[in-house]
Amino acid sequence: MKKVLILGAGLVVKPIVNHLLSKGIHVTVATRTKSKAEAMISGHANGTAIAWTVDDEAALDQMVATHDLSVSLLPYTHHLLVAKYCLKHKKNMVTTSYVKPEMQALDAQAKEAGIIILNELGLDPGIDHMSAMRIIDNVHNRNGKIEEFYSICGALPAPEAAKNPFKYKFSWSPKGVVMAGNNDGKYLRHGKVVEVPTEDLFKNPLQVNFDKVGLLEVYPNRDSISYIDIYGIPETKTMMRGTFRFKGWCESIDAMKKLKLISYDTFDMTGMTYAQLIARQIGAADATNIKAKTAEFLKLDVNAHELTALEWLGLFEDKPMGRGEDSPFEVTSDVMIAKMELGRNERDMVALQHTFLASYPDGSKEVIRSRMLDFGTPATDTSIARTVALPAAIGVEMILNGEINVKGVFRPVIPEIYNPVLDALEKLDIRMEEEFGLPLSENIS
Repeated sequence: MKKVLILGAGLVVKPIVNHLLSKGIHVTVATRTKSKAEAMISGHANGTAIAWTVDDEAALDQMVATHDLSVSLLPYTHHLLVAKYCLKHKKNMVTTSYVKPEMQALDAQAKEAGIIILNELGLDPGIDHMSAMRIIDNVHNRNGKIEEFYSICGALPAPEAAKNPFKYKFSWSPKGVVMAGNNDGKYLRHGKVVEVPTEDLFKNPLQVNFDKVGLLEVYPNRDSISYIDIYGIPETKTMMRGTFRFKGWCESIDAMKKLKLISYDTFDMTGMTYAQLIARQIGAADATNIKAKTAEFLKLDVNAHELTALEWLGLFEDKPMGRGEDSPFEVTSDVMIAKMELGRNERDMVALQHTFLASYPDGSKEVIRSRMLDFGTPATDTSIARTVALPAAIGVEMILNGEINVKGVFRPVIPEIYNPVLDALEKLDIRMEEEFGLPLSENIS
């Protein structure tokens, strides 16, 4: 019996555990809180739960050595540690995280060890790469060129659950969602490199009408430029990766950024109320009429949506925060998590869309659109958990069965990986709907 080690037991881990156990694979889940691992394994004969923390390298060494493959679902900062022991014991490795330069630097060592370290095999990154490459290779095989490419993804509450002013609820890594608000953006559009500093990240979002959902807003997702090489489309004049949100998120987070409410800078908050925190951030002498003072600072009407969102969070309340030395980021993210977690009986959804403008030697052009809309099942699995974990689960199966033979550090951007994974996902009802031959008016404007 094949044995797989899964490191971590976060919000997206359960579906990979269930899938691999259903395939007759022995699964060991090692995590800080053993009870979480036990709940996922749920008494299955082929499951093992282990209490483990990342500072116990001796235990990691032994666990990697005694399993056929390791899946790191830990925070990305720990992947290199796992890779160290996978290289030592010549064991394959899978992650759902972005390939950092330090991981890419292990490519030669992985080849020498005869293993694959397969990264970015989740949703975004993951399904986005695979579904994009299937279309890009199709166009190139017809001697066509990719003139423009927009790739946009969002993990969101289903429309019926998006009832707060932010139109958002957390279904995965809440701190990570808020933290992403501090990113910069960089993309290529119509031949021009556009750099978006963090303070402008949520200003002037694009708008896309997503079938069965309605109007969604789009803000830039980190550095898109590097994907020109990753996707092998040096000819493109537009390369933009973005994030979907319902209207309400971008303007509200933009206001919070102006107030430096997601800043990591720490200071002494002892005895401070939420209203006093806001007063400090806007340089007000005191916290009286704090909503009106904040509106004046932001140059907004006191009834503006952004102010409604801040008030709904409780940030204007004369209520003690109970903090010492801390950062606005921690305060704000904790308040958001407390009020915005997805309910057990609520659905989340994943919306993913690629839009291509392709041209061909005969002078013809077409817009190609590829979309996925996936909903979670209340009290069972969230959509984000399924769409992140199941591509990784399928990749693990393929590696164990000898169906992926390349060695080194990889993303799933080659046909040997993306075709069978996408085909297997369709059998699990996770599919992209592709439309070819659309008029140029269907491009994102």
